[in-house]
Amino acid sequence: MSQINDMAEMPVQHPRTPRSAAEARGRYFNSGNAFNIKLPPVPRKIFTDEPARALAKEATGFIECDLSGVLQCPFPATTPLMLARYAVVKAGEHLDCTFNATASIWYVIEGKGRVEAGADGADIGKGDVFLLPGGVPAAIEAQEPCVLWAVGNDPQLAFDASLPGTAQGAAVAFVHYPADEIEHQLSVVYGADANAATSGHALIFSAEKTEAARNITPTMTLSLNTLKPGSAQPPHKHNSAAITLVVAGAPAYSMVADEKCDWSPWATLLTPPAARHSHHNDGPTRADFLIVQDGGFYYHARTMGFEFY
Repeated sequence: MSQINDMAEMPVQHPRTPRSAAEARGRYFNSGNAFNIKLPPVPRKIFTDEPARALAKEATGFIECDLSGVLQCPFPATTPLMLARYAVVKAGEHLDCTFNATASIWYVIEGKGRVEAGADGADIGKGDVFLLPGGVPAAIEAQEPCVLWAVGNDPQLAFDASLPGTAQGAAVAFVHYPADEIEHQLSVVYGADANAATSGHALIFSAEKTEAARNITPTMTLSLNTLKPGSAQPPHKHNSAAITLVVAGAPAYSMVADEKCDWSPWATLLTPPAARHSHHNDGPTRADFLIVQDGGFYYHARTMGFEFY
C-alpha cells in the first residue's frame, strides 16, 4: 500500500481493537477529508409536465416533483429538505394525506371538497390554503374533482430518520386560510406603501403556534407574492431554496442565474439556494405566485442572507 501524505486523501479510520459493539460503530475523519464532500447542487428547474398530468384528473393520487435522482437522495425530494407534489381527488373519492412530515402546506387549484385532519376539518374550494400537521391522520374528500398543490418537509424528516409529533405535541395545528380572506388580507397589504427595502407587495402566512417566528411552520415560510402589470421584482438572492407555484400571470417569467424560465399555468419553479433571481410581469393584469421556502432554518440560524443586487 502506497504511503498517503495528504490528509484529504486518507480513507475513513476505524477503531483499532474495539472492545464492544458500541466502540466498533465509531468512525474517524480528519480536517482534510471530512469537509471535501461533493454533493450535486440543487438545479434550477420549472416543472410543467406534472401540473398538466394533474389537471387531466385521470386518477386520484399524487404526482411528485421528484428530483431525488439528480440530488442523489435515497427518498423523494424536490430540494434536499422539501418535496412538492400535485394531488388529484376525483369526485366522490378520498385521498389519504398523512405524510411523515412536520407539516404540509396546501393550495387548492380547482374543485371543491372537505379536508379532515384528526378532530379538525374544513370545507375547501378554489384558492384556499390550508396547513396540515404531521403525525395526525388526514384525508381529502372531493365533492367536485379537485386538483391541489402541496409542499412538505418530508425529505428533512427522512434525512435524519425523524417522526412528526403527536396531535398533542405537534409543531403546528390545522389551519384553514379561505380564498376570500386571503384576498382581503392582500388588499390590506396593498393599502400600504412599500419602501425600497421591502420585497414588493406580498402576503406572508403564519399561524397561532408560529406567530413569533412569522413563519407558517418552524422550518418553512409561505408567501403569496404579487407583481403589478408591467413590473418586476429586482434581482435578489437568499440562502433558502424556493419552490414557487405560478397562480396567475401572462406573459410572465423568472430569471434564475441568468436563465429565463417562462411561466405557464400552475407550473412549479425551483430556485436553488443563493441563486440570483428576479420575477417579471409583462402582462396587463396582476401576477400572483405562491412561494414556499425552507427559510425557517435560516431565520433561526441568523443566516437568511437576503440581498438585492
